[in-house]
Amino acid sequence: MGNSSGQNGYNGAAQHGEKVTVLVAHADAIVSAGLAALLGASVDMNVRVVEEGADVAGADVVILDHKAGMEHMRRAGSAHHGDTQPRVLIVTQLDREWEVRTAMMAGVHGYLLQNSPADQLLTAVRTLGRGTRYLSAELSRCVADSFTRIGLTSRETDVLQLLAQGQCNKTIARELGIGVGTVKTHVKGLFDKLGATARTHAVVLATRRGLVGDYSGAREQSQH
Repeated sequence: MGNSSGQNGYNGAAQHGEKVTVLVAHADAIVSAGLAALLGASVDMNVRVVEEGADVAGADVVILDHKAGMEHMRRAGSAHHGDTQPRVLIVTQLDREWEVRTAMMAGVHGYLLQNSPADQLLTAVRTLGRGTRYLSAELSRCVADSFTRIGLTSRETDVLQLLAQGQCNKTIARELGIGVGTVKTHVKGLFDKLGATARTHAVVLATRRGLVGDYSGAREQSQH
């Protein structure tokens, strides 16, 4: 679930049994209201609900949607705020392993799906409040599985994008300026790495893993 504590960017309010100050700044107003209500019922947390983009100073944990969470980590990384930054918990519907893995590699401290049970939300916030990262067992298995797989080469990725558009080998070869035989070699490599048995199967598997196209932004925006 979690890994080592003591990460940079943590106010440390819950190290000695103190209350965790949680700032709920999810872009979806309904989601924010629900999160605040659940957290507000806990006796060991102080909860504030703010508008998207508000100042997060003073909070131990800030809850954001995927897009805002990633933007926050980019800003925090360039600003060098050190230990003054709150720990970031992303709450989202985006569940593909690529989306989860990218967020955790960007430095996000916790990742929770919106359809998770209420007790997972409380556990996630308390875990971050103690200075430890949080990822549910299900998502941990998902990310671990992705790290054990051999990554696609840049050319294989190019071929995969064109496969997803329904292009034939001849068209892919023309688009990429390579031979048809080379395309066939890349397609075979894709099948082996994805565990696919056919072109459409490869696209389906790649889509599930978030490897095809840049759908994450569109999916996030469709929630609001």
